[in-house]
Amino acid sequence: MTARVATRLAAASDLDAVSALFDLYRQFYQLAPDVARARTYLGERFARNESVLIVATAREETVGFCQMYPTFCSLRTAPTFVLYDLFVAPAARGAGVGKALMLAAERHARDCGAARIELATGRSNAAAQALYESLGWKRDDEFFVYGRTLTEDSGEA
Repeated sequence: MTARVATRLAAASDLDAVSALFDLYRQFYQLAPDVARARTYLGERFARNESVLIVATAREETVGFCQMYPTFCSLRTAPTFVLYDLFVAPAARGAGVGKALMLAAERHARDCGAARIELATGRSNAAAQALYESLGWKRDDEFFVYGRTLTEDSGEA
């Protein structure tokens, strides 16, 4: 794929195309295919304005997305975003789609007055780490991150 990549905030009309990619994203993390579940989840976030969904298109086809959740940083006393989901269709990888999505996420966060964006990635996801570091993101070596699963079917990988 060598077409120009464009990014923009998602519209309701994008939800079906993004849901198919979101389902592939979840499968990447070893979860069972379930496009209906993906569509329901994204539709609820969109309807409730609970996340920021950015789409990437090339040749009028949706080829990637990222999803950020707004939150706050009490130490900086400012809004922040958690970039939780980023996925590029396999056929579009290596064409700058991930970079375009990351830059669009940064622009959106800045436009919203956010002080920071945070994300987490798997230790083995070297391609994602290389992208983040090439864009100036710094890995946190100061804090440990903890989590606790509260439900059996949490969707966590």
